[in-house]
Amino acid sequence: MTAHSSADSGSDRRQKPRVRLAVEADVPLLYSLIRDLAAYEDLLDRFLCTPASLSRELFSERLLGAAIVELPHGPAADSPDAPHRVAGFALWYHNFSTFRGKRGLYLEDLFVRPEFRGKGCGRALLSWVAEHARATDCFRVDWSVLSWNESAKSFYRTLGAAPVAEWEWWRISLED
Repeated sequence: MTAHSSADSGSDRRQKPRVRLAVEADVPLLYSLIRDLAAYEDLLDRFLCTPASLSRELFSERLLGAAIVELPHGPAADSPDAPHRVAGFALWYHNFSTFRGKRGLYLEDLFVRPEFRGKGCGRALLSWVAEHARATDCFRVDWSVLSWNESAKSFYRTLGAAPVAEWEWWRISLED
């Protein structure tokens, strides 16, 4: 998962990010954002997602959820009706705690395009996801961060997040 933030510039503070739940018509846009994330992480050789598989998982099977963050632009940027530019996305699914007997939300990806970083988009997106988790009766939000992504780790720390030291992430690949 990837996100970045730095101090907001004065002109960007007026342009408050808008976060919305993704709808089926957003599949091509989400596909493009996920491909941008794979390129950023230098993992295009592993990128096998298709618009059809994304649409099936998000809207037919209802196993995943997604949100899109946008920034207004143009002369009427202060207006809620201003046109918006897509800045990034978040994609999640639910997990479950047997000890708590409640589900949580696992944030698979949070990505803000490089040209929109430092404008409050990551903070708005993660805040929206946390509120969505609370509204759907989840008791936690978990995610992973690539070990080399120091800017993402720094961003998450500014929000009060911390790594979970007592757990390691392990995997069995069913494709090999």
